[in-house]
Amino acid sequence: MYWEKVNSVGDLKKLKISELEAYAAEIREKIISTVKLNGGHLSSNLGSIELTIGLHYVFDSPEDKIIFDVGHQAYTHKIITGRRDLFGTIRTNGGLSGFPRMSESEHDAFTVGHSSTSLSVAVGLARARDLKGEKHHVVALIGDGALTGGLSFEAINDIGENNERVIIVLNDNTMSISGNVGALSKYLARLRLSKRYSRIKKDIKKGVSALPFFGDKIVRALDRTKESVKSAMLVNKMFENYGIKYLGPFDGHNIGEIVDILRQVKNEARPVLLHFITSKGKGLTEAETDPTRYHGIGGARPRRGVDFSRTVSECLPELAERDKRVVAVTAAMAEGTGLTAFAARFPERYHDVGIAEEHAVTMCAGLAAGGFKPYFAVYSTFLQRAFDEILHDVCINSLPVTFLIDRAGACGADGVTHQGVFDLGYLGMLPGMTVCAPKDGYELKEMLEWSLSVGTPLAIRYPRSYETEYRTPFVPYSWETLKRADNRNYVLAAGNRMLDEAMRCDVNVINVRTVKPLDLKTLDSVAASGARIITMEDNMLCGGFGREVLAYVNSAHKDCEVINLGYPDRFVESADVDCSLKEAGLTAENLRKLFK
Repeated sequence: MYWEKVNSVGDLKKLKISELEAYAAEIREKIISTVKLNGGHLSSNLGSIELTIGLHYVFDSPEDKIIFDVGHQAYTHKIITGRRDLFGTIRTNGGLSGFPRMSESEHDAFTVGHSSTSLSVAVGLARARDLKGEKHHVVALIGDGALTGGLSFEAINDIGENNERVIIVLNDNTMSISGNVGALSKYLARLRLSKRYSRIKKDIKKGVSALPFFGDKIVRALDRTKESVKSAMLVNKMFENYGIKYLGPFDGHNIGEIVDILRQVKNEARPVLLHFITSKGKGLTEAETDPTRYHGIGGARPRRGVDFSRTVSECLPELAERDKRVVAVTAAMAEGTGLTAFAARFPERYHDVGIAEEHAVTMCAGLAAGGFKPYFAVYSTFLQRAFDEILHDVCINSLPVTFLIDRAGACGADGVTHQGVFDLGYLGMLPGMTVCAPKDGYELKEMLEWSLSVGTPLAIRYPRSYETEYRTPFVPYSWETLKRADNRNYVLAAGNRMLDEAMRCDVNVINVRTVKPLDLKTLDSVAASGARIITMEDNMLCGGFGREVLAYVNSAHKDCEVINLGYPDRFVESADVDCSLKEAGLTAENLRKLFK
């Protein structure tokens, strides 16, 4: 009933507060049905519906700026802000993005996809507002998991120091993707206890005061001991110490309470943090029970192939059994990167640092300097956040840190912020870094075995899954010829996706399993034969593998023709991996055209 009435912020404000709960229930049903069909982030969106409704009910977007941290919880925001009828297209080609996009709507105050950015963006927008003499509000909605990122604390320090007029809404569901870790998580847990303390105190006083004759005396005695009880159950006010007014915790699913407190703080002249407790997966029993599993789901279309993370899950604990130096590290992504089995088997050598990739990399450098063999399992898109730490702390010191880079290459429906198409470029420029790309799980297993003996920085990058099992042995620092043809056309394919496409053509196919350093012996042999070379990589052309081949061949074999295939100098927008590959010409069909 309310779904059809609301397609704008103005429509929402016409509803009575008593009607908002029913509207939230309708949104919850729509999100569940759509995400089950299209795939997407389910638990986080179900847990933030009431908060988002409350924010839009009280504030006036787009004049007031509402910034979503990470952005994977912004489905309700999209529905309210004029995109209701397009919601069924979310995460599809040509449809709505699964994250806020400035180019998609004026209500999307900032394009986001990575964690811990909202507070810094809020500071920038607030200062822009003040410099222009404007009066609108700036609100940042940040999850408790995002607060484990160091960028958040840099912003908090700045906000408090400069008394920035921003409102921080903390969505505390005790989760990031995996369960939250660290001292901050424990601190927030103690703040949740403060709410329980207040509720218990109120109930006790109500019950005791009703006792005949002695009730009032007992209440007065309780009041005298109140401060000692508080000191035992509460903690000091961390945010207040930063200069930020802290209020909460509040029920993040009680729309009436949400609206009331937002109205109270709307015109505060100092920074305010509102702490709301929510349940990730709210309204869907299986998602509430297992929010990690339902953080992101694949939709109705089955996923193809075998996950590379399965190989990591099986092999890394075996390495740790044989070698006491092996340590596994994750940044709140244990399930997605295949580390849960390691964590269960070797808890003392497993470290989840939360959403803090920079810290993870430099900590790995410290572990390596201390004599251990750290393996940092991370998605490609998130590793790029720690580029300076890889350069400064790992590579300059030539430390044996192994980066297991999952979701490399085009990543599909998560959109432009999550594409793993830059790692060959930014890793390839670093002196001393070795970069490998396994063609299947068997080759990844052999690379992991070999990695134990590598005493320098090593990166092994792979997409989510592979379809073809080649099962040929891995030889370090060399390429292999997987297919021979009776012609002069050679495809140098980096990674399993590229190999699968090349193998469908009548060409000579070389598996570039070591992307850096180049196998110059093989390259010289091919180039000297008068071959025509095509390089293929699931990566940006700028700074990528193909350009390195081109530069070398131009200097050593001037008569050899080289064609580079990869992603052109623009961001990858497609919500479908196959479409991304087709648009970049990374297909067998395009190869056949080139060789005609």
